[in-house]
This record gives sequence, C-alpha cells and structure tokens, in this order.
Amino acid sequence: MSTQVKIMADSTCDLSPDLVKEYDVTLIPLQVVMDGKTYEDGVDITPADIFKWSEENKTTPQTIEPREERIEELFMPFKGTETEIVVFTISGEMSKSADIIRRTAEKLEMSEQVYVLDSNNLSSGTGQLVIEAALMAAKGCSGKEIFETSERLKSKVCSSFVIDTLDYLHRGGRCSGLTAFVGSAFQIHPRIDCRDGVLEVGIKYRGSLDKTVIDYAHGLEDRLRNGRPERIFITHSVQDARIVGAVRHYLESLEIFDRIFETHVGSVVSSHCGPGTLGIFFIEK
Repeated sequence: MSTQVKIMADSTCDLSPDLVKEYDVTLIPLQVVMDGKTYEDGVDITPADIFKWSEENKTTPQTIEPREERIEELFMPFKGTETEIVVFTISGEMSKSADIIRRTAEKLEMSEQVYVLDSNNLSSGTGQLVIEAALMAAKGCSGKEIFETSERLKSKVCSSFVIDTLDYLHRGGRCSGLTAFVGSAFQIHPRIDCRDGVLEVGIKYRGSLDKTVIDYAHGLEDRLRNGRPERIFITHSVQDARIVGAVRHYLESLEIFDRIFETHVGSVVSSHCGPGTLGIFFIEK
C-alpha cells in the first residue's frame, strides 16, 4: 500500500487559489506587521493593502515567519496517522520559516513524520517544486522520496524578476537612497536573480516597464529553450494587463511550455519588491 503524503508550503510560494486546489496543497501563512498589527499573508491582507500603507508611510512593513500556533493547527490532524507531511519553505537566507516549522514538528513529536525542505528559492520558484512534489504524492511516492528528489531538483529551478521601482528595496534597507533616486530618474529596472538561495542584482534595464519586461524575457531565451516543458510561471504585481500579456505572447511563441501559469506576487514578496514586479520561473532540464 502506498504511503499517503500531504504537501504543504509556506505562503511565499505564491501559488494561486486555483493551483492550491488543483494540486491539493495546504499553505502556511507568513506574517506581515504594519502599525504594530500582525496580518497573515493571503488571509487578511493583500498586496494592494501593503502598497497603499507603504506609500502613505514611506516605509515597508516587517515580514516574519509563520505563527507556531498556525503550524500546530495545520499539523495536528495528521499527528498519530500514517500520513507523512512534506513542507516547502522560502530560502533560509531570506526567512526563518523553515526553522520554526522544524521546531514546531519537534515540539509536537512529529519530526519523523514531517520533512521540511528549504527551497533555496522564493515565490513561484518554490511553487515549481511544490507542484512537482504534489504530482509525486499523487503517484504514491513516499515523503522521503519526494524530499530527496526535491533536494536534487531545486538547483535546476530558474528564478528571476524585474522591478519597476527601487523605492521598496530602499525603504527596506536593501539599496541606498542615491541608488533609488538614480534608478527612478533614469528609469533603471534591475533584474534580480535567485542563486543558491540568495538574491543578486543582474542586468540593469533602462526605459519604460513594458520595454523592460520584454527585454528581460528575451534575455532569458537561451535558458528558456533548455527549460522543462511541463510548465512556466509568470508571477507579477503589474496592474497593466497589456504588459503581462506581451510576456505571455512571447512565451507562447517559443512553443516550449505545455502550460503557462499567471499568478500574483503575494503580500510578503510584495512588501520588499513593490508594484510593477514581474518574474519568470521555470525548471531547466
């Protein structure tokens, strides 16, 4: 008899509600703190709320790991059962999410039942691993098999994004005021790459956002042609559907990917990247 496995992920995987339902994934929300009040990502706060608050206060919210009580609430129905749990988290270089989930599993005496995988990634980069894991679980793979396969696969996830404004990175202490000013004055949009769990600034594009995202997408073409065909994500906080549509049209024209998912950046990632962020996430062969 196949082992039953439940797939969970922290909310930074940025899977849409439809995908969460399709792949039977349970999300563990990280938290956003504004004006001393704590909110749960995807539960009682939206990116729009964050953008409004951030503009009014000229700062960015604090983002923190999930509540222990929330993790316990999600784990307890499986305690004492044969079901294994595999949990995917944002990179440990960016959050202590994995640490608190592991500690909670230990507290509940479920360590042998729960596998916690640091994705070395964020947003839909983690989401790619979550979907692969869900497909394996549906085929009857064990928690150990899913964990070990995911550990090998995570280095092949290609994650990058471009941002419209440097203001949010500046407010969060991730770039200087001068850099943010120059970026705004000269319409500079950096590409941010996730490598080994760390965000690095790559190519800097210049011009309007719609020009930037197309240049960015075209710049990935060699890697895209080496992508696994099952799926690719366009994940964004862009209000202009025309801009997102242009990226989708380009990806469709390559005739590489079976499914192109469009999802929205969640509240935690939005807190640091701001509106006008767009990323492309896929797995290389």
